[in-house]
Amino acid sequence: MLRIALFVFLFITWQVASSQIGGGSTYRFLDLATHTRVAALGGKIAALDESDLGASFVNPSLLRSDLHNQLSLSYVSYFDDIRYGIVSYARTLNKYGNVAIGLQHVSHGNFILADETGIITGSFSGYDMALHLQYSYTIDSAFTFGITLKPIYSHLEQYRSFGLATDLGASYQGPHRLFNASVVVRNLGTMVTPYAADTYEPLPFELVAGISQKLKHAPFRFVITFQQIQEFNLYYKRKKESSAFFGDTNADKPSRFEELGNEFLSHLILGVEFVPVKNFYLRGGYNFQRRNELKIEEKASTVGFSWGIGIKINRFHISFSRATYHLAGASSHFSLGTNLDDFFTRSKL
Repeated sequence: MLRIALFVFLFITWQVASSQIGGGSTYRFLDLATHTRVAALGGKIAALDESDLGASFVNPSLLRSDLHNQLSLSYVSYFDDIRYGIVSYARTLNKYGNVAIGLQHVSHGNFILADETGIITGSFSGYDMALHLQYSYTIDSAFTFGITLKPIYSHLEQYRSFGLATDLGASYQGPHRLFNASVVVRNLGTMVTPYAADTYEPLPFELVAGISQKLKHAPFRFVITFQQIQEFNLYYKRKKESSAFFGDTNADKPSRFEELGNEFLSHLILGVEFVPVKNFYLRGGYNFQRRNELKIEEKASTVGFSWGIGIKINRFHISFSRATYHLAGASSHFSLGTNLDDFFTRSKL
């Protein structure tokens, strides 16, 4: 029965999938890496064998009962004046499942306001907000299904917009909790009130899948993610050159095998964690698509790579990560998490 349900879930999501890449959708802030761990592991994840409230924010099926009474705060210094933050909280309802609530807020900074002749008349600001209402339910301690409902509000100068999106996730957890395989459909929804009358834009729909494997006798965890599965043609082709692995270029016309390899790599995001002792993490990630699209040929540097560190001190989990998008700069992510049960003794619902 579970296999049939999972097959139907994947079939339906594949049928409704369509290409929404490269500026063809609105509310693109929903694609931002919302947690330090996600940012450090390449910018996107679908699976994680360890419970993490930040990971459940991007895949509701990763919301598990051992996240009860967890609180997570994240702050990101993006580019220029852009800043965003996330706060989330989770509770378990015992046999009724698990719930969580989160708020995502993005500030775009200040802009110059000018009239049609170019005369500056003042300034204005803009921001986006999304409320995350999550629910998950586990069957046979191995399969978890989750859903996130996301009311959206966007404000830019005199223009305002309301939208509604949902995420659907399914996860399988291995018997020893060392392996996890997950798939998540992100940002299914619509604009309820567009910025301009009768101008409705699609949301940044995406199908993401992945696996996470913690080695039993070695301090390593490997996270493999496949992004934008609904779109095969993801690779950005540069004029009169082709890109090989890690973005190195050559002038020869690529073979069909190389073209297929580049498409495969454009969907692939690799992440690894080194856990030498309990409650201490070193993380790294590589995003081929990001490197290929945003590098400068003369000096690719570390574009597409990301790294991070996590540690638990007393009652707090503290994490920091940095992701390089371009030679012009990188994003810095900071997260603080804690279990409120460590401060207050309360019974579960």
